[in-house]
Amino acid sequence: MNHSFDEISAQLKKRHRKSARLKWISMGALGLAGLFLVLFFSDMLNKGLPAFQQAYIQVEVDYNEDATRMGRAAMDREISSLVSRSFERLIPGMIRDNPDLLGTSEQRWVLANSQVDQYLKGHRNKLSEEERARVDELAESGQVELKFNTTFFTNGDSKMAESAGILAAVVGTVMTMLVTLAIAFPIGVMTAVYLEEFAPDNRLTQLIEININNLAAIPSILFGLLGLAIFINFFGVPRSSPLVGGMTLALMTLPVIIIATRTALRSVPDSIRHAAFGVGCSRWQAVRDHVLPLAMPGIMTGSIIGLAQAMGETAPLIIVGMVAFIPDVGISFTNAATVMPAQVFTWAGEPERAFVEKTAGGILVLLSILIALNATAVVLRKKFERRW
Repeated sequence: MNHSFDEISAQLKKRHRKSARLKWISMGALGLAGLFLVLFFSDMLNKGLPAFQQAYIQVEVDYNEDATRMGRAAMDREISSLVSRSFERLIPGMIRDNPDLLGTSEQRWVLANSQVDQYLKGHRNKLSEEERARVDELAESGQVELKFNTTFFTNGDSKMAESAGILAAVVGTVMTMLVTLAIAFPIGVMTAVYLEEFAPDNRLTQLIEININNLAAIPSILFGLLGLAIFINFFGVPRSSPLVGGMTLALMTLPVIIIATRTALRSVPDSIRHAAFGVGCSRWQAVRDHVLPLAMPGIMTGSIIGLAQAMGETAPLIIVGMVAFIPDVGISFTNAATVMPAQVFTWAGEPERAFVEKTAGGILVLLSILIALNATAVVLRKKFERRW
């Protein structure tokens, strides 16, 4: 059937309009996603940046006998109500470590309570009119200041918002990730090498491949239930410990590492294998000495991304109890610990207003680590990538 030039031109214009419409829809979707991303980061920065500042008060501290018995030092009564109770709890230890302090007094900067901190930051607080007037007077004389919040990075969790920190959660996260890496990486790589290089292509291996792909897509909370049933209830691994948390996350990370490793192995040309066979190498020697080293950049990239994904998981760790209250940092794979996502989850449930900025500050720290890990994966891929 012949078409006139006008009909063909009309069809082409219609196709171009559809193409332009699809282009603008795609650009709109991308812009909308970017807008939500900007709003998310703006909200997190607005709420989280104040967490990196904390109110301090300069007071005259008298280390008297009451300090050793009741953990209190003599201070101006009007000021003592503005000081964090966490400072008073430190006094007996300070005198025990330095007995010469007893009977002396000194001017020092101490942590203010969360209500003073929130007042200085312009947020809702529960200070009385007299206390606000006193804080304003101290601020004018330079005795109250907002300083960099070192306690956020040097303290563990606390029921007092002003002294709550993320150090215990960071240590717990590192230990959990070490367990995850020690289990998931070697097992995942060896499994992928066997399936890709040695396993026969039969129904059994096809079934295994299908199940590995399915495991990579199931909800993470199911891995938490699996860890609870197997590691805690059956094997008796200590609950809430980095050991059980790392083993649970290793189950979740294994499919990701296996899939990434198999993809990296497939990217190595068969000519490399044939050349190795041509000089008398066995299959294992060809894989070990030639294929695996060439695939290692892709394997490392996939593994880093898998670990970054595991680091951001909360649901499976809640199931195995890693939402414990950890005020002190402990270095043990079998003691109770918490991780950064669980710490953020715990703070988000606190009713006090000061914990809102702690929550956002913890999210910013976690996001910074995750972005750094993903950036490292991209850099490694670009640096060691080979084009065949």
